[in-house]
Parts: sequence; structure tokens; C-alpha cells
Amino acid sequence: MSISNRQLFLNHVAQTSPKPMDLEISRALGVYLYDTNNSVYIDFISGISVSNVGHCHPEVVNAIQNQAQTYMHLMVYGEYVQTPQIKLAKALTDLLPKHLDSVFFTNSGTEATEGALKLAKRVTGRTEIICFKDSYHGSTNGSLSVMGNEEFKQAFRPLLPDVKILTYNSIQEVEQHISYKTAAVILEPIQSETGYTVANNEFLKTIRLKCDKYGTLLILDEVQNGFGRSGTFFAFEQTPITPDILLLAKGMGGGLPIGCFIASRKLMNEFTYNPVLGNINTFGGNAVCCAASLACLNVIQNDGLLKEVERKSNLIHSLLVHPAIKHIKGKGLMLSIDFENTELNLQIIETCVRNGLIVDWFLFNTHSMRIAPPLVITDDEIRQACSIIIQSINGTIR
Repeated sequence: MSISNRQLFLNHVAQTSPKPMDLEISRALGVYLYDTNNSVYIDFISGISVSNVGHCHPEVVNAIQNQAQTYMHLMVYGEYVQTPQIKLAKALTDLLPKHLDSVFFTNSGTEATEGALKLAKRVTGRTEIICFKDSYHGSTNGSLSVMGNEEFKQAFRPLLPDVKILTYNSIQEVEQHISYKTAAVILEPIQSETGYTVANNEFLKTIRLKCDKYGTLLILDEVQNGFGRSGTFFAFEQTPITPDILLLAKGMGGGLPIGCFIASRKLMNEFTYNPVLGNINTFGGNAVCCAASLACLNVIQNDGLLKEVERKSNLIHSLLVHPAIKHIKGKGLMLSIDFENTELNLQIIETCVRNGLIVDWFLFNTHSMRIAPPLVITDDEIRQACSIIIQSINGTIR
């Protein structure tokens, strides 16, 4: 008797929770997932803010196919002149302020965090890093060190020393703690795992001024915020500040794994000496992933997806009206629905999935439902998804 894929998954694929979702998807297209039982689901979270242009967008698929038959891996990062890397780096820096002109490609967001932290220490010669409560910057050892949630960190200590965790949006704490000892301040313009908490502009301006005063580098983590999800290509465009180092990943690859950190050429050159090869990887800037990313970037720009984000966000707000919904917060197509408690939220999420809608909760906010649909979602698909949420709330409460 043959073993089912589900059982093989449980037997041989490392698990991250005692109760995985267990959906067995056979194909995905646009905003839809199709399972092996012919059930159809609307992906209302974009694989956690990854599939910003939808699943298997034809332009992304075409770019992948063309590059895959040209060349894939050639040499470790930074040694060969590779056209897909060059085109993507130029396209990204063309969208950014002039001082953000040098891109270091990684495989993921957490690697981008690690590289940025190393760069800040290398440039400043300091060790202190300031981060914020309930921040999320990845799950590797350095990234975990600047995560602002002790529950997820306590089993893995000791972590990096000299990390200070301040209160997000607290101007007073920022004023007190950034100093000549601080190598970098790292934060998300919109905190992604609290239920999309937006940074206050005065808070951000205070951080920028303090960083300028003390020669501290400001790292903005837009791993989830970036590539159009907030309503502008980068979330910091809606703020009065610019970063010294910018982190990107998730929605960057159109579905393939890629990330990067971006800084000035002057800062990035610090990795080239004392020691040489100060930050290296094998697969960062993979040619196929870079081709996919450039196609994703072009779709967002050329198809006018950015100008539709706020309107679609407002449509979601208007449709999700129910006594059980306490609050909806966030920005653009990164929204959270607050319910009375965790138990109710998780029950509603399970009901949504049974009813054909993929939604989720947040790492640091289990009483809120995550909504982050692909930017290509249509108004009719939004109406259908929101109808399922309301139906699922009613079914759960009954």
C-alpha cells in the first residue's frame, strides 16, 4: 500500500508547528490555489506577502523560462558580470534616492538583515544595535537577536550582545537611547507581525535626526512592506525619511527566493577590504531569481498596480463591516482584522479556509486576521473574499 503525500510530508519534511495547514496544492494561478481534491481557494495573504503579482504571472514565468535556458548558477556572488543582476540592480536603484546606489543580493530577507547588521558594525566600528518591541527581521541567529519578542527568542540564547529593544513609536525612548555607541537602528516602517502597526512620522523623524547626529546607520526593513504592498513601491516613500540601508525580499521575487540590502557604494565598499570578501554567499543574485524579480518589478510599474492599492484597500474596509470586527488597521494591501480574542480569530480563520479563502494570523498578534492579497486581485475577487470572511464569522459565532 502506497503512502500518501500527506504522510510523506509529515514523515520527512521538517515541521515548524504541531499542526500544519496540510493543504496539498496541485497548481496556482493569479489569486487562486487549487488542491488535489479539486477545491479552489482565494489566496488572500499572497503566501505571506510574496506573490504580489499573483501566482505564476505569465511575464514572470516567461522571464524564468528564458533565463533558465540561458544560464542559471555560474559562480559565487560578486565574481562574474551577470546581466540579470545588473538589470535588476539598475532598475531598483533607479527607483531610490541617489545615495542608495549599491545592491547586495541575498537569498532571503533574513540574510539581508544579517548583511545589513554586519555592514553597520563594519562601517561604524560599534557593536550596539537598537531595535523595537514586536519587530520581526527574520529567524537566523543575528536576525533573531533583533527580533522584539522574547517568546520566540528565549529557547535560542545566547544571541548577539549589545542589542537594545525600545518601544515602537516611542519618541522619548529613542531620544534617550541612540548615542555614539549605536552602530544601527533597525525597524520596519510598518511592523508586519503585530497586525500591521504603522510608524508615526514624528517617531521616524526623531530617529533620523538622532542617527544623523551620532553617525548611526538607519536600517529600514521593507521585506514585507516593499514592492508595492503599502501603496507605494517602498513604504518609506510615504514618510519624511530615507534609510542608510534598505532591506527587501518576499514580494521581490514574483515567487522565487531572493532578497537584498541596498546602501551607498561608499558604505558597501567596506566589505571589499580588511577583510576582503567581508560578506559573501553562493547563490545570492541567482540569475533566474533576478530575472523573475525584474519581471515582477516591471509588472508592478507598467500595469499601474500601485495606483490601485489604496482604492482596493478602501473597498476591503467598506465590505468588512460586522459587529464581531473590532478594528481594521494597516496600510494599503497589508491589513489586519481585530477580533475579541485569539480563540475566536483562529476559529474564523479555520472556517475561512474550509470555505475557500486563505487567511492567517500574526506571529505577535494572534487575535487578528492577516489580509495581504496579491496586488493584481480584482474588485470582484475582493468582494468574493470579503463575503467569505463575513460568512465565516457568522458561521463561527453561530
